[in-house]
Amino acid sequence: MMDQAPAFMLVVPVFASLVLTLIGPLGHRAAYGLLIIAIAVSLAAALATLVQVVQAGQAVHYRMGDWMPPMGIELVIDHLSAGVLVLISACALLTAIYSMHTARQDNPDRLNHYYALFALLVAGLLGMTATGDVFNLYVLLEISALSSYGLLARGKGKAYYATFRYLVMGTIGASFYLLGVGYIYIMTGSLNMADLAEILSRPELKESVNVRIGFTLIILGVWIKMALFPLHAWLPNAYSRAGTTTACLIAPLMTKVSVYVMLRIMFTVFSADYIFQQIAWSRLVIYLASTAAVLGMITALAQRDLRKMLAYIIVAEIGYLTGGAWLANTAGYTGAVYHILADGLMTLCLFMAVGAIIYRTGESTASAMQGIFQRMPVTAGVFLVAAASVVGIPPTCGFFSKWYLLQGAVQAGAWVFIAALLIAGLVAAVLFFKLLERAFFGRLDDAVTEQGSGKPHAAALKIRMQEAPLTMLLPLVFTGAALFGLGIYTNEVVQYLIRWSVPAGI
Repeated sequence: MMDQAPAFMLVVPVFASLVLTLIGPLGHRAAYGLLIIAIAVSLAAALATLVQVVQAGQAVHYRMGDWMPPMGIELVIDHLSAGVLVLISACALLTAIYSMHTARQDNPDRLNHYYALFALLVAGLLGMTATGDVFNLYVLLEISALSSYGLLARGKGKAYYATFRYLVMGTIGASFYLLGVGYIYIMTGSLNMADLAEILSRPELKESVNVRIGFTLIILGVWIKMALFPLHAWLPNAYSRAGTTTACLIAPLMTKVSVYVMLRIMFTVFSADYIFQQIAWSRLVIYLASTAAVLGMITALAQRDLRKMLAYIIVAEIGYLTGGAWLANTAGYTGAVYHILADGLMTLCLFMAVGAIIYRTGESTASAMQGIFQRMPVTAGVFLVAAASVVGIPPTCGFFSKWYLLQGAVQAGAWVFIAALLIAGLVAAVLFFKLLERAFFGRLDDAVTEQGSGKPHAAALKIRMQEAPLTMLLPLVFTGAALFGLGIYTNEVVQYLIRWSVPAGI
């Protein structure tokens, strides 16, 4: 059974998405239960594969249809991908549990179709992470993208317009990626990542202009997908207009998996020597990453809408991740990979907390935070933990990822990136201090008045302890605890997962 875990991890959510399109007459509870079962099976399979990889000390190879690579499609799960697979399936399961009330609220009709897209998106993200084939990666990238378009378009207000912009940019990014793969295939005759790595190590191909064009197109396509500054304009509106459940699923995962794809292309298909010696982009990319970190946080500080504020924080976090990957040293790479895991949990926690606040208050602006510590103390407490992690306060995981990134920047002499990390951290502290000041010191009667009810303070006291429903609160609390857990076990994560994936040459 353990040998089939990689297949179960992908096939079960795909099969569930097909079944979910047919069970509409059975009602929302049947759809909700089937989704949770499917994602739980994927998480169990991902954990089993992670244990297998750690115990064996080497990658797990699974040949689809038992066709031999490089002609056949192969799943390759190593220490890096195993950790990301667990992150994807865990975030998806927590969001699925969280969705009982929010999904019905955002999708009053055809909820089973919404859950079908949910399962298909999870399958696509898992497949992108596990595949060992660059063309299969493109196919799974498009499955994920098409599913996300359908989910985002179900939002309210101008969600259709925001989704259309995302669709246009996503199509451009996918086209760049596919054109780049075409160039690489013409020069190598292979699509298997391991086979490509061996072929591209030949001296004549390292100097090839066509290979360089192929790499450039692929990496530009990935940068569009991960919303690296200045290619990020599609992200804030798309994520802020999305439904609550959709935002909780897409915001923590889509950009993080795209960063993982960038790392895989850079260090598995190509090599550290090619990236940092033949392609002399490190300085330029670090400047872009530094700009993304600072401008993302400053723009977030200027927002009144809570979810748009969080969306710009994601733009800043992409700057952290990209800068760490291009520092060309072990500490920077460690910080980037660790931050994929940390930021996935931080983003999920923030969007869940804000979603719970919006669910109870009906407001998405900063005024919704007024008096939250009195009305929703558990939600406010977890929001505080997530904020501390984004700022980088120990022992949350955000502190340790930034510590590795700062170490890498010092070793590389990237003083611009060091300054960007410190400035962005200070701006994040100001941003969250403003929100938490409202949450802690704001009066309940002020909150009620801001919502336009005009009720007196005595009436406001009646809503003092209106927490979100238990199905929303439990995943939120678990995610907040995971921010501490990942931080406390940083050494084990680095020792048993990340160090095994450090590419040669850095």
